[in-house]
Amino acid sequence: MSQEVLFALGLTLFAGLATGIGSLLAFFTSRTNTKFLSVTLGFSAGVMIYVSMIEIFVKAKTALVSAIGVQAGNWATVGGFFGGILLIALIDRFIPKQGNPHELKTVEEMQPGKTVNDAALLKMGTFTALAIGIHNFPEGIATFTSALQDPALGVAIAIAIAIHNIPEGIAVSVPVYFATGDKKKAFKLSFLSGLSEPIGALAAYFFLMPFLNDIMFGVIFAAVAGIMVFISLDELLPAAKKYDETHLPIYGLVAGMAVMAVSLLLFI
Repeated sequence: MSQEVLFALGLTLFAGLATGIGSLLAFFTSRTNTKFLSVTLGFSAGVMIYVSMIEIFVKAKTALVSAIGVQAGNWATVGGFFGGILLIALIDRFIPKQGNPHELKTVEEMQPGKTVNDAALLKMGTFTALAIGIHNFPEGIATFTSALQDPALGVAIAIAIAIHNIPEGIAVSVPVYFATGDKKKAFKLSFLSGLSEPIGALAAYFFLMPFLNDIMFGVIFAAVAGIMVFISLDELLPAAKKYDETHLPIYGLVAGMAVMAVSLLLFI
C-alpha cells in the first residue's frame, strides 16, 4: 500500500474508534457535559454540511462534467448526491428501533448500584452496537475516498465524524454496563462498533480502487456529500438539540462552517 492509502486508512481508523472514547467518558466521568456535547455535535454538523456542499459536491461535479459532458455530468452529480441520501436513509430505516444509535444516553444513567441483570437491556446495547456498525460503514468509505483525493479534506471529515462517534460510544456502553455491570464488555462492544469504519475503508480500497476513474470518483464523491448532509440533518443536529435546547447547537454549527471555510481558504 502507498503512503497515501495508509494515511487514509489511519484517518478512518481514528474516526471509527472514537466510539471507544465515548465509552471511556462514560466510565471515567460522573456527569455528562451536555452543553459541550451539544456544541461539538453542532460543530461537526457545520463542518460536514459546509464541506459537502462547498467542496465535495463541487469536486464531484467537476470530475463528472469533465468525463461525460456538462448536461450528463450535472445530472450524474445530482443523482449521486440523492443516491447517497437514499442509501443512508435506507440503512436508518432498516435498523431495529431498539438499536437505533440516535437514542441518546447519558453518563448519569450508569451510576453504581443501578446495575441489573436485564437481558432486554443487554440486547438493546448489542443492537445499538450493530446499528452503529452498519451506520459507520458508508462513513468509512466517505472518509477514505476523501482523504485519498485530498488529505487535508480527509482530516477535516475524520475529525467531524470522530466527534459524532463519541456519543454513539456512550449509547452502546450505558445499556450494556447497566445490564451486566461489566465495564470491559461494554467497552469492547463500543470499540468493535467503530471498527466498521476502517472496514468500510478497506472495502473501498479492495473493491472500488481498481475501477476508480473520473466517473466512479465523481459519483462516489457526490454520494459522500449526500450521506454527510443526511447524517448532519437527521442525526447530529437533532442530537445536539436534545442535549441542549438553547441556541448552542446553532452556534456550534456556524462555528463549524466558519472553521471549515477558513481551512478551505488557507490549506485546501
